[in-house]
Amino acid sequence: MKRIHPSQQGFAAIAAIFLVVVLAALGGFMLTFSNTQQLTSAQDVQGSRAYWAARAGLEWALVAVPAGPALCPNAVATPVAGPPSPIEGFAIQIRCSRNAYAEGGAIRTIYTFESIASAGGAVAGVGYVERSLSASMEQ
Repeated sequence: MKRIHPSQQGFAAIAAIFLVVVLAALGGFMLTFSNTQQLTSAQDVQGSRAYWAARAGLEWALVAVPAGPALCPNAVATPVAGPPSPIEGFAIQIRCSRNAYAEGGAIRTIYTFESIASAGGAVAGVGYVERSLSASMEQ
């Protein structure tokens, strides 16, 4: 018959508890990592959508404002009543400034446009995304 020393009793239970705790921590880390990857992917898609919404606003301004110069009245960057958002959930803000100068007896006008598309609530919020594009045009 084999004798068990009192100091060795219960070692298997301690090892099993340790293994369960390590596996639970690994599972928790994997779950957190998966959630972070999903959030990053969703933010990337929203960033692309915001870029295209800002580009649509900029293209609208490049066509609409020179056709109706009253939309861009002065040299200070002023907000322009832009188009409705082509992408659901995004707000588009368009700013325009106009400067005129004389060149060789002709009056030239330089328009500077900035289009900002944003969505997701407050700035610095988890779902907030914003993209900005700008362009200049001479007429």
